[in-house]
Amino acid sequence: MKQLLIVFFGGGMGTVMRFLIGKFLPYSGKGFPWNTFFANLLGCLLIGILTGYFLRNNAENQSSLVLFATIGFCGGFTTFSSFANENLSFIRSGDYTMLLAYSMLSLTTGILVVYLGILIDKYFH
Repeated sequence: MKQLLIVFFGGGMGTVMRFLIGKFLPYSGKGFPWNTFFANLLGCLLIGILTGYFLRNNAENQSSLVLFATIGFCGGFTTFSSFANENLSFIRSGDYTMLLAYSMLSLTTGILVVYLGILIDKYFH
């Protein structure tokens, strides 16, 4: 039960932060969905930094923090469902160029930014 509450509170905080990004970078449903892209990349960077930190500092002794930060916060902050829905909108509208650009850019930069986060953690510690 304790683990569920830890993930719940982390996820709630991540969701609120995601909501705020949507307020600052609203998406009209047309063009490139910068709000989702930015939230997902920021979440990728954060999970990379956290992963580097937890690997370096014996995460087994910090399991509550790992659950709160990675599964909870990052899980609530990033948004695969919005990403998928936006791609479906591109398919429905016939905008296959945007579909391909958004999908590939999100996938490749997401992976690279997780790795960058791990490198940032190594560099500063």
